[in-house]
Amino acid sequence: MSILAIVISLILLMYFAYRGVSVLLLAPIMASVAVLLSGEASHLLPIYTQIFMKELGGYLVKFFPLFILGALFGKLMADSGSATTIADWVMHKVGKRYVILTTVLACGILTYGGVSLFVVAFAVYPISAVLFRHTNTPKRYIPAAIALGSFTFTMTALPGTPSIQNAIPIPYLGTNSFAAPGLGIIAGLIMLCGGVWWLQSRASKAMAAGEGYGDHPDEKLESIAEDTPPLYQALLPIVLVIGLNALFTYWLLPSLDLSYLQEERFGKVSPNSVIGLWAVLLALMVAIVVLIVMQWKRWKNLTATINAGCLGSLLPVFNTASEVGYGAIIASLAGFAIIKDAVLNFFPQNPLISATFSINILAALTGSSSGGLSIAFRTLGAEYLQIMQAAGINPELFHRAAVIAAGGLDTLPHCGAVITLLSICGLTHKQSYPQILMMTSVFPILALITILILGSLFGSF
Repeated sequence: MSILAIVISLILLMYFAYRGVSVLLLAPIMASVAVLLSGEASHLLPIYTQIFMKELGGYLVKFFPLFILGALFGKLMADSGSATTIADWVMHKVGKRYVILTTVLACGILTYGGVSLFVVAFAVYPISAVLFRHTNTPKRYIPAAIALGSFTFTMTALPGTPSIQNAIPIPYLGTNSFAAPGLGIIAGLIMLCGGVWWLQSRASKAMAAGEGYGDHPDEKLESIAEDTPPLYQALLPIVLVIGLNALFTYWLLPSLDLSYLQEERFGKVSPNSVIGLWAVLLALMVAIVVLIVMQWKRWKNLTATINAGCLGSLLPVFNTASEVGYGAIIASLAGFAIIKDAVLNFFPQNPLISATFSINILAALTGSSSGGLSIAFRTLGAEYLQIMQAAGINPELFHRAAVIAAGGLDTLPHCGAVITLLSICGLTHKQSYPQILMMTSVFPILALITILILGSLFGSF
């Protein structure tokens, strides 16, 4: 009965999330449904206050700084015109002939530099729409191109990416954001090259059959700002985020005496469990200060931009934290132990395959890569680490494989990021979702399979 309760709860969560109901409300309600159907009605309130809220708060303690700094950096990049400068430059350099590739590269540069994928979508879409219309390329391919550049290789694969997904395993595995760089680059190239080839061939075939940009009478594009910074000023903050992240990760922070972290008041943590996260936070802080000072004369209302950026972090972080709280309650039910054993033993010959499979399923059920990854590590992190150590699997290999796995089935139709992207582009699931699924699920899973094979043969590199 407990297993059935979990299944019913998850199905209802997916259904109502697809219908647009906020996860902030859905998570505790659906968790309560699971508790009630499991026959633990008398424990409902203590489960909510002692498990759901405790885990929600624990997630905020670990990752709220990264969410708020990332959202603030993205808002500053957008309001200063830097995001528009980069997107416009890429569009013109690569050329109008390759509008799909230019859209992907513009999104990739911005997201790899730390700009929020939602900010990127808003910044790149108007430029993409103009170029797609000018070349008579079907508009229905724009969301897939933006998703490929924002939701895939720069989010999960490329080493050093400041995405929240790449930061989640750090405290549990003692790794850093550059884990398994060689495997990450290979996976990223599979997603990028495979995705661009697929989209370009589909679009060319559609155009050869007579399909054009399409009739979109309700389309209203904002005018692209003319007073934007020069390219070197726009790129500098992104270069700082990537470069300083590496500098803090490999040289500055490891050279410090961090033995004091073993004190009781600091939680007796290992320096390796925090250095990776600290490096990303410090890199974002420095980049934000440089960006504000460098664009000082361009701010129309700096206070409003800062406030909007900070407030913009609240919904994403609380959505994800609520999903983590939901996952903690599900993990506390008797049926979860049976499900966990089944998932972990899915492929007992290779625990790496078993673990990545479970992470993929959790991301699919929650409709969120960060949510699924957080639930997996929060509920099974210690077991994962023990299993990997017993099997002699390098934590860096598991880090990269786990993050890529979380970006596999996370973009099912109820995914909030997909719904938001389609809304920005003014398109529907019917028009664009099949291509989005190819970009954000099929090629990432192909990349995951590739690095699992390479990692099994050659280890982490």
